[in-house]
Amino acid sequence: MKKLDVRLLRMIKNSKGQFISVVVIVIVGLSIFISFSTTAINMSNAVDYYYEETKLSHIHVQLMKIPQAAVQDIKAIEGITEVQGRVAFDVPIKTRDKDERVRIRIISIPSGGGSVNRLYSEKRLSNELTENSLILIKQFAQARNIKPGDIIEPYINGRTYTMKVNDIASSAEFVYLMENEQSMMPAPDKFGVAYVSEEFAQSIYGYKGSYNELLIRVKDEDKIDDIADELGKKLDKYGIQRIIKREDQLSNKMVTEELRGINTMAAAIPVLFLAVAGIIISIILSRIVSNDRMAIGVLKALGYSNMEVLFHYLKFALIIGLTGSILGIISGLLLAKLLTNIYVFYFEIPLLKVDIHYIYIIYSIILTSIFCIASGFVGARHVLGVMPADSMRPEPPKAGKHILLEKISFLWRRLSFSWKMVIRNIMRVKRRFMFLVLGLALAYAINTVPLYMGNSVTSMFSIQFGEFQKMDYVVELSRPMNENVIKDMARLLKDAKLEPRLEYPFELKNAWRKKTVSIIGIPRDTEFYEFTDVNNNIITLPQKGIFLTEFLAKALNVKKGDHITVNNFIPGKDDVSLEVKGIIRQYLGANAYMDIENMRETLTEKNMITGISAMSKEDLKTELEDARNISSVSSIGDMRKTFEEYLDTMVVSINVFMFFGGILGFVLIYNSTIISIAERRMELAALRVMGFDKKEIFWMLAKENSVMVVIAILLGIPLGIGMIQSMVQTFNTETYTLPLILTPDIFIKAALATVAFAVIAQLATLKKIINLNFIDALKSRIS
Repeated sequence: MKKLDVRLLRMIKNSKGQFISVVVIVIVGLSIFISFSTTAINMSNAVDYYYEETKLSHIHVQLMKIPQAAVQDIKAIEGITEVQGRVAFDVPIKTRDKDERVRIRIISIPSGGGSVNRLYSEKRLSNELTENSLILIKQFAQARNIKPGDIIEPYINGRTYTMKVNDIASSAEFVYLMENEQSMMPAPDKFGVAYVSEEFAQSIYGYKGSYNELLIRVKDEDKIDDIADELGKKLDKYGIQRIIKREDQLSNKMVTEELRGINTMAAAIPVLFLAVAGIIISIILSRIVSNDRMAIGVLKALGYSNMEVLFHYLKFALIIGLTGSILGIISGLLLAKLLTNIYVFYFEIPLLKVDIHYIYIIYSIILTSIFCIASGFVGARHVLGVMPADSMRPEPPKAGKHILLEKISFLWRRLSFSWKMVIRNIMRVKRRFMFLVLGLALAYAINTVPLYMGNSVTSMFSIQFGEFQKMDYVVELSRPMNENVIKDMARLLKDAKLEPRLEYPFELKNAWRKKTVSIIGIPRDTEFYEFTDVNNNIITLPQKGIFLTEFLAKALNVKKGDHITVNNFIPGKDDVSLEVKGIIRQYLGANAYMDIENMRETLTEKNMITGISAMSKEDLKTELEDARNISSVSSIGDMRKTFEEYLDTMVVSINVFMFFGGILGFVLIYNSTIISIAERRMELAALRVMGFDKKEIFWMLAKENSVMVVIAILLGIPLGIGMIQSMVQTFNTETYTLPLILTPDIFIKAALATVAFAVIAQLATLKKIINLNFIDALKSRIS
């Protein structure tokens, strides 16, 4: 081993605490990068393969009714390769607990399983179903502990059917099992999917020889938009309700959004950690080079070149990077397995497994090496300016001068001796102090993000279902009906407050931009909705025109006063142009709103409704259990219970991310104190001679760190706000919009967490002060 390498090992040994602390930051950063990147690519590959294996449809059409004979005509459209019809409807099922409300979606499958949206199972499926048997989706079966051979009892059209579970299977259509877009998260114990024979589904719902849904696969996915337009024209007479392209399909959309979020975090978080690691490495090496001034001169005098000596110190940074890379890659792969298991819990992807993608390992090593070498050069570059002859003499002290605060005499005189030393020491190393403050501010800002997430999700739910929507229940009818049905329901629900609603999907278009969403028609004097614009001003639904949510307005690139085209698939109804009367805030889902009378006149039929909004203290799910022509009864209370269960998982995630931010703060304070002690050994020894005890010296160093923490928190507040705003813009989707609500408790809690980790770091350095030999410090000027 070369002499310089032996010296390098001694250098690492003498600063092992700092070395380990920086390695930990690199490990955390790379663990996040490897685990998130690996999980994202594995999920993406598994989903793509799963979609192709099961022949997931590219286009899903929901209609009123289409004859079987007309289905084959659709296959004649150029670009379509497969067309399969089916019948689908939602029904409740009977359970042992009479107060429990569970729903399943009955979906028909043809004999043999069909050629589109095939079910997946590790075992051979018995696709030949009788009228008393079904196949149950895996998530629902697992959540309710249902096994093949068990009996379930769906309640269909006023009659309870006793049906045997033949098999348990997975479906690529329901990777993320949600009842609808208004559901915040999956509740597999409350909603499931059951597959029945085509004959049974058609007979019990009066669809003999016809379907209400089409599943379509195309040859070229780039031509989906053109094919969807052609389908709209061809199927217009069959009462199209919605044409859903794969990119808009609920389950696929949720998976895609989750993958986008994982990739964003994999790209952003490691860079922050490596940036902080780089700051610390440059500070450590700067201190080591300063203390090694005489040794560097000796090395040069012995014949070592500038580059050899510089590379000797760069190796210190490189070893930190390589050590952190190796351990970070190993821990990242282990964490990837844990993350995969977590995602398997939320996403049913049967073919998902942890594969090692070596390209990310190479990226990790290259990225870390670049960061560490660059920061090492910044810290060690002064090696080049050390001359052998000059190094034999003590380094001349910096020219002393009064700091600005000293000129404010009435204030300066009131400061204690220790505070004067603290302020002077900070001003003596201004650049280093600023770097440390910046790093600590980043750590503080990182802590604000998970705290905001916790607040925002809670606020999103409470605003959506407390301020924006005020009803207790939404009753969906099995088909569009005359609004007189609301009078019948009023007689049934005597103490309930009821409002008609008309919800129908349409394609909104502005130039080449278009989006298929549900337009909701409600009375202008509604008591169940409170609309607010982007400036949080309360606005009233106009008699004519349309309200769009923020997401829709952005997707269509329209503003208040612009006109949009509504493509209407209802037979006999023309496309219309509507003025955008307002842009409203809505945090869950993306909808458009109209006055129900105007919507009937321009888009649908007179006196038509598709549902009823209700406010009642009674359990309407029980009251309407046996009512005919009701498709579903959604309860805000049930959503709240599901949300509260989800909060437990969120609390764990918040604590994990705050721990990461805490690690950054701990390492920064720890290294700052260790470097300060090493540089000021003689000064601290002199203070001991003057009568200061070790506890007073400890508190003096603590005061320096407290100043750093306070400034970092003040600087971290705008940094945190910037991070939060960036995250809101990145993660807002059609499914949900994060409210930008910044409350003081976010920044107070982040500050308390930062202070707590700073205190722990300060206590970790106490032993260094106690063990410091002040007599030796006075004898030697070389550390």
